[in-house]
Amino acid sequence: MIWVALAVGAVVAWLLVLRNRLLVVTVHGVSMEPTYHSGDRLLVKRARLDRVRAGQVVVVQVEASTPDDPTGGRLVKRAVAVPGDPVPPQIPVPGPRVPADSLLVLGDNLARSNDSRRLGYLPADALIGVVLRPIGQR
Repeated sequence: MIWVALAVGAVVAWLLVLRNRLLVVTVHGVSMEPTYHSGDRLLVKRARLDRVRAGQVVVVQVEASTPDDPTGGRLVKRAVAVPGDPVPPQIPVPGPRVPADSLLVLGDNLARSNDSRRLGYLPADALIGVVLRPIGQR
């Protein structure tokens, strides 16, 4: 019986570790079309800014636009520039390069995206993680 308790304890501990490293995020809106659609569920690995590369899809936390915002302020966007990268010309922010501890993001659907063109630089602590893969689609 002791080995059963140890096995259950190990599984519970492993699940707690995964819970702190992985999360599932649901896409809301059309800003990432055609890559992701509203209702798609994404597996996200928590990450620090130094682990993000330009071109990766990330999840960031910003202030929710309204109290009943279904995203809770979580946005799925593409990282277009990380610290030290040149600032893309379509993003109106100061400076020729992205400062340390900052990130620039764009939606894949530029015509319908709330991103760094409006939000500016996002601080490192706004980063939740990097999308690993979709796990369910609308």
